[in-house]
Amino acid sequence: MDFTGKIAVVTGGGSGIGRATSLKLAGLHATVVIVDINEENGNKVAGEIEALGAKSMFVKTDISDFGQARAMAKRVMDAFGKIDVLVNNAAWDKIQPFMDNDPALWERLININLKGPIYVTRAILEYMTKQETGGAIVNVASDAAKVGSTGEAVYSATKGGIYAFTKSIAREMARYKIRVNSICPGPTQTPLFEDVQQTMPKVVEAIKKAIPMRRVANPEEQANAIVWLASDEASYITGQALSVNGGLNMC
Repeated sequence: MDFTGKIAVVTGGGSGIGRATSLKLAGLHATVVIVDINEENGNKVAGEIEALGAKSMFVKTDISDFGQARAMAKRVMDAFGKIDVLVNNAAWDKIQPFMDNDPALWERLININLKGPIYVTRAILEYMTKQETGGAIVNVASDAAKVGSTGEAVYSATKGGIYAFTKSIAREMARYKIRVNSICPGPTQTPLFEDVQQTMPKVVEAIKKAIPMRRVANPEEQANAIVWLASDEASYITGQALSVNGGLNMC
């Protein structure tokens, strides 16, 4: 795989799967734009990329604000003149039984996990659809989108929305030579998962035992799938949802 000359935008690029994806793309010679609400993390990853000898830029953005999403896309275009790859990775979660949820939790989950990728996708497509070279979008959904998850009812609903959104946009964008796919990660060693480990260690052990490969994924394993789907090696793949879950759910 070679991303020489390509401009990639990664939301949530300051940590976890987003950081791993950004570093993977940079190692394959892409120019990587880190989009994150956490300024410290975003600048840190941009610095790591530049230390690899690749180009990077950090754009602080609250993806749940359409105005900020559009401003980010314009800033990238002003800086580089094109956008070849978009990875919609930024997300948030809190594990809690549905009947214990406060409506404010639902709003935050929907705003970040569903509206956010929709806003960013629209903002980027305003430019990508005008490029003769097309582009590639990879959305990070979740296995919870396919099979649900106890304690994550609304999170699962938002990821189910991304699952369906991916397929619909893939149909619309094919005429512009833009491929749109998603990955559905299983449990992965990210900062969010580390919080679960600290608060619910027995749940984490049960999850590991339920996975045929007897472990959770590391962020780099998710990044490998994301980058491959964004690459020219996946040039005839669109509208698909690839599970990267160690065999936890085989559907």
